[in-house]
Amino acid sequence: MMAPLVTAVSSPRARLFACFLRLGTQQAALLQLHTGACCTAKNHYEVLVLGGGSGGITMAARMKRKVGAENVAIVEPSERHFYQPIWTLVGAGAKQLSLSGRSTASVIPSGVEWIQDRVAELNPDKNCIRTDNGKEISYKYLIIALGIQLDYEKIKGLPEGFAYPKIGSNYSVKTVEKTWKALQDFKEGNAVFTFPNTPVKCAGAPQKIMYLSEAYFRKTGKRPKANVIFNTALGTIFGVKKYAAALQEIIRERDLTVNYKHNLIEVRADKQEAVFENLDKPGEIKVIQYEMLHVTPPMSSPDVLKTSPVADSAGWVDVDKDTLQHKKYPNVFGIGDCTNLPTSKTAAAVAAQSGILDRTISLIMKNQRPTKKV
Repeated sequence: MMAPLVTAVSSPRARLFACFLRLGTQQAALLQLHTGACCTAKNHYEVLVLGGGSGGITMAARMKRKVGAENVAIVEPSERHFYQPIWTLVGAGAKQLSLSGRSTASVIPSGVEWIQDRVAELNPDKNCIRTDNGKEISYKYLIIALGIQLDYEKIKGLPEGFAYPKIGSNYSVKTVEKTWKALQDFKEGNAVFTFPNTPVKCAGAPQKIMYLSEAYFRKTGKRPKANVIFNTALGTIFGVKKYAAALQEIIRERDLTVNYKHNLIEVRADKQEAVFENLDKPGEIKVIQYEMLHVTPPMSSPDVLKTSPVADSAGWVDVDKDTLQHKKYPNVFGIGDCTNLPTSKTAAAVAAQSGILDRTISLIMKNQRPTKKV
């Protein structure tokens, strides 16, 4: 039986802590569209959406209402669509993994075409894309919602290290249940939780699993023998000062160890060793023996975007932060984790962005200038 992680929320600080755990679980020339020669495309759609995650599905539904389902298509290779915020609870033993997924077919808006393929190349100068299967698809408007890429392989010893016990990661459907197994098998020693030196989706999640694990250790009587460690590549526990102060109090009260500017660079899973580099002293490393290790992987823009004309110098889709319209290609738009928007990379951010993008595209379709948000 899974042990439920239910704790009393009575004090103001406890209520604030509970709130933290829920975060993320939330004119003519300018308007001229690119009219260069199109690819000799096998298919053409008025609106083409790249990616079938939260951003892509949301925008496909909105575009269906504007131009009709038959004029909208989504390019998405995966058979399954996952609601990823629940994976923190799966890793903590509070939810079943099966609750997080549905078939992709069931979430595609009815009538919208699902092109089950992977994007291989973007050619915005010719208003088309090419897929892995060699299919060329042209569009009038393009919405890029390709999400963020997990780069486990940038940590030496991963992903092959996940074949060993006592290590898990809530960021992948393949490894999230291993976090719960490591929690259950924990006897005594170091429980280590990491945060990488890159942008990540749901930046609160690496901490959430630490707090939930610590609660589980207390509930099961293992806490006196557990040394709970959070090694983060960042220089602070949280970006918002008010929340950072409250979290520091929780860290103190629960006797958690936090090491700043410590970036995971290697996992020696056969020896149960995690190797960290001190970012303030490059080249200086620290090896920690673990009884349990939760890895938050480095993340980056999808490879197909890094080398495409729509990317900024860091590889993210280069959009106007007020309108979500691409800065160079007026008929290209971005939403969600793959963009360079100065927001968190969460489903909650996508929900807010979708309304802005809907308004932007509506105005452009009427040949009007997209407005800045108020």
